[in-house]
Amino acid sequence: MTNQSSSGTEQWPSVPLEAWSDTCATLHLWTQIVGKIRLTQSPWVNHSWNATLYVTARGLTTSPVPHGARVFEIEFDFIAHRLSVRTSEGETGGFALRPESVAGFYARLMDEMGRLNLPVTIQRKPNEVTEAIPFDRDDRPRSYDPVFVNRYWRALAQVDRVFKQFRARFIGKCSPVHYFWGAPDLAVTRFSGRPAPQHPGGIPNLPDWVTREAYSHEVSSCGFWSGGGPVPYPAFYSYAYPEPQGFADAAIQPAEAFFSTDLREFVLPYDAVWQSPDPDGMLLDFLQTTYDAAADLAHWDRGSLERDRDPRDAL
Repeated sequence: MTNQSSSGTEQWPSVPLEAWSDTCATLHLWTQIVGKIRLTQSPWVNHSWNATLYVTARGLTTSPVPHGARVFEIEFDFIAHRLSVRTSEGETGGFALRPESVAGFYARLMDEMGRLNLPVTIQRKPNEVTEAIPFDRDDRPRSYDPVFVNRYWRALAQVDRVFKQFRARFIGKCSPVHYFWGAPDLAVTRFSGRPAPQHPGGIPNLPDWVTREAYSHEVSSCGFWSGGGPVPYPAFYSYAYPEPQGFADAAIQPAEAFFSTDLREFVLPYDAVWQSPDPDGMLLDFLQTTYDAAADLAHWDRGSLERDRDPRDAL
């Protein structure tokens, strides 16, 4: 597979973190506000799956969210650079995405929700960040670079597509491919079906019970994030909880991947993937071999959890 579409647009765009780090931080907090609206309005689903966003053909969406007997949806459109709110009665609202403070974005969104008769109250303190300033009080100027936001979304769209191919190979309990706004990362998680030891918690500004519920059962999880901390560039990751003995030393593919002792997970730089002549194949190799290592070393019942053929061949 090449890295060029018929229109000449890069299918796997370069998104170096240093080129858009300020905008990345802005988008992180804006998605938390939208994600918390879905979280507040939706019944709790195990592992916080009721709170996530999903990749669309234009950006990120909440998917349908209940408000009493009504339904609404909020979507980030990273082509038109607009936030849209749509209701089941056909009403629409929204506003242009532009450089502005978190408090300004929060106020504009809550005004739109009120105008559409969709009042909602959320916990205004962000999660999984060290400096948790309430959204309505974070009035510092913020950046919004539409070029790099669009590139980031186009990367997410490609990753979402390949992750769904990988997810389809598994018939045990498995998460959707979804966007966790806490980190933020696009992730998919497989479960062995067995309970896991209690997670120690300790994630900044996230209640330990949330983390412990998320890791209540054994998992092999993979994802993509824009980078930060010990990995200051966009990258794919794969980890197991609990981490089986020998996992860090497992032989995985491709050669560009490595085990991060800081993160306790395998890491594959995004640049290695988009620069590859076969990005899909390289990423699938990483996802499969790291899962193989987790499942084999932890003695998962792989025969009952995995699909051995594509059912579409018989239809």
